[in-house]
Amino acid sequence: MGSPRFKALFGQDPQHAAGWVYVAAAEGLADAQVCYGRMLLEGTGLAKDPASALKWFRRAASSGDLEAINMVGRCLDNGWGTVEDPDAAVEYFQRAADAGHAWAQYNLGHMYLDGRGVAQNLARAFYYYLEAAEQRHERAMNLVGRCCEQGWGTPRDAAAAADWYRRSAEAGYFRGQYNWGSLLREAGRIEEAAVWFERAAANGNQSVRQAAHEALQGLLPPTIRNSRPAS
Repeated sequence: MGSPRFKALFGQDPQHAAGWVYVAAAEGLADAQVCYGRMLLEGTGLAKDPASALKWFRRAASSGDLEAINMVGRCLDNGWGTVEDPDAAVEYFQRAADAGHAWAQYNLGHMYLDGRGVAQNLARAFYYYLEAAEQRHERAMNLVGRCCEQGWGTPRDAAAAADWYRRSAEAGYFRGQYNWGSLLREAGRIEEAAVWFERAAANGNQSVRQAAHEALQGLLPPTIRNSRPAS
């Protein structure tokens, strides 16, 4: 949660940690402001308060902190502590993406893929997913694979799709693990596929866990590649 410099605090009681993070945030440390905002957003050691979380993200964003700028975009996109405003969300994602922030690039890719806050543009979606994937963003790697598989904003390229799914899987992303396992199964590499389905089942959300268990049992064909993951 937040900057690595605060990780040690979270081995303690979250309520105790919240006090220390607040002190640093109040002193103007942007990393602490982002961390405290996340605590408020998620209800970690504090009562959930998305509106206050957004205020802290905005404070940090005003100093140019890229993670804060991205989080303001997330709040505006999802209506966390404010009304949904996808147009404004795109502006924040664009600012952080242009500065090289991988999560903002990934989020901006979603906006272009879905036509949310901008005109739908699959080529731009692919561009931003690729920018993030080249920074080893595990979810973006999976989406680059999806784009290559389906021809979204780029020519279809089964070999490239497989490579990106493998990279996402090896980076630990459960959808990448499921998708890479599915391709291995289709190629007849059953034992290897089983390993990745097991990892997806261990790491994934409920729908992926269920699909991975079904794939292991050989009951159903792969389906997860047909849905875009949540950000």
